[in-house]
Amino acid sequence: MIGTEGERQLQDEFKSQERATRFYDRQMHDHLTEGMKAFILRQEMMFIATADANGHCDCSPRFGQPGFVVVMNDKTLAYPEFRGNGIFASMGNIIENPHIGLVFVDFLDTTIGLHVNGQAQLFEVDQIPAALAVVALRHSTDRSHSLIERWILVKIEEAYIHCSKHVPRLQKLNKSISWGTDNPKAKVDDFFSKPNS
Repeated sequence: MIGTEGERQLQDEFKSQERATRFYDRQMHDHLTEGMKAFILRQEMMFIATADANGHCDCSPRFGQPGFVVVMNDKTLAYPEFRGNGIFASMGNIIENPHIGLVFVDFLDTTIGLHVNGQAQLFEVDQIPAALAVVALRHSTDRSHSLIERWILVKIEEAYIHCSKHVPRLQKLNKSISWGTDNPKAKVDDFFSKPNS
């Protein structure tokens, strides 16, 4: 049965079973459709949600050039974990609990979102599956390759739309990005420590 016990309880309470069933039937997939694949390949950011063995959650953004999230097939995608703050909150959670949720939102054009839920697995850069090696080779010609600490493979269990009605349309402006820098000025890592931030 699609959906959780908690979902069904609230659907009963709010009398939304008909709407929910229509959504499950029309929008919920256990794989990526062709449109979803093309959508992912255009994105420069996504949000990932993980939880540790006790269910404590973490939600973090990920950024890269279009295509940084690799669609391997309709049931599998992969993304590189670039060098970050050294805490490894997301990857630490994946070691304890492989469940992962990804959200892609196109703020610039369609204002559509895409949810992808599944099971994640960590791979060291030199131990990636052969199917991903060709893609990794493409990244190796990019100066950001040395900043990749792990690859994450996601086996997809659910994929479904987030409708556009409440998503704002934003405008992209030029910004110089120094991937992997430790320059405090570029990182602005003390933003919330400043008075009146």
